[in-house]
Amino acid sequence: MTLQCKPSRFIHRWSMPALLAGLLSSLSGTAVQAASAVITGNGGWLFPAWESLNKVDTTGTTRNIELIKALQQRLERAHIGLVVLVVPMKAPFYAQRLPADQPLSTAVMQRYEHLQSDLIRAGLSTLNIKPILQSTEQGQHTAFYRADYHWTAWSAENTADATAQLITERYRLQGEPGGGAALGQWFDRRAFGDLASNFLPAVKRKAIGRDIYTVRHQAENDLLIDDAPAPVQVIGNSFVQPYLGFTQKLSNALDRPVALTWNPGDVGPWATLLQYLESADFAQHKPQVIVWQFNEGQFHLGPDATANWNAKGVTSLSQWHQRINKALP
Repeated sequence: MTLQCKPSRFIHRWSMPALLAGLLSSLSGTAVQAASAVITGNGGWLFPAWESLNKVDTTGTTRNIELIKALQQRLERAHIGLVVLVVPMKAPFYAQRLPADQPLSTAVMQRYEHLQSDLIRAGLSTLNIKPILQSTEQGQHTAFYRADYHWTAWSAENTADATAQLITERYRLQGEPGGGAALGQWFDRRAFGDLASNFLPAVKRKAIGRDIYTVRHQAENDLLIDDAPAPVQVIGNSFVQPYLGFTQKLSNALDRPVALTWNPGDVGPWATLLQYLESADFAQHKPQVIVWQFNEGQFHLGPDATANWNAKGVTSLSQWHQRINKALP
């Protein structure tokens, strides 16, 4: 599932179930029964079992930072800025809710901070999202949905606000402000989280129960057609899908059009980036800033992670370099 759009064309729909259908491929590439795809914690909190609670792949992380740094350098030659957003893993946020027999290792608990330090040391523009989510959690809202893989719309919007501030501080967007997305009113919807609806049998799903999803209605003026070029391009997975509002809020905060290219998580960030760079949209209109979103739990997986991405999402390292060189000569 892929969507490329500007703020005026955002489509709000309930798309969570479809997004998780392919994520079992992230469980070390094996055929895993649904019951083992989910870790059930205290109070009905669910966690994805495909994200290791005890292992950290430092070698993979280091390699991927080198790949991103090389990409950043090529983008800079094309006068395009790059912001790397890594969404923190859900389990460390709610370590106290994990079952006693599945604790987090110290390495996993410390991984996000180390990753942020490594990105900054490499000279990459990044945003430490953890304090933003902690602030969201300490307020009136949760940072993640209880029985869902995803962060809440509040987390998405708060992160978008901080991303807009980072872009404003580090990059001077050309032209006058205008054309930002309007934000609709909040509304509540009761539904099963995707971890429950996709991976639990009916009896267990019923016992977990539904959660309340508070999201926004689409604003009426976002239904109008607007072909204004977007100076900022977001690339990522379902965490930045329109339903949760990250890109709309980023556009609203910047008061600029913001375009979006996203795929379900099993496609992976590398193939999604190539999809955009090889598109007619990129060829016809180069953005001033690309915001590239990753997930902490999969950050160590490179373009060639055949056991984790689907067939269309896998690219060998040699192919990766060739395609990047062609897209960014």
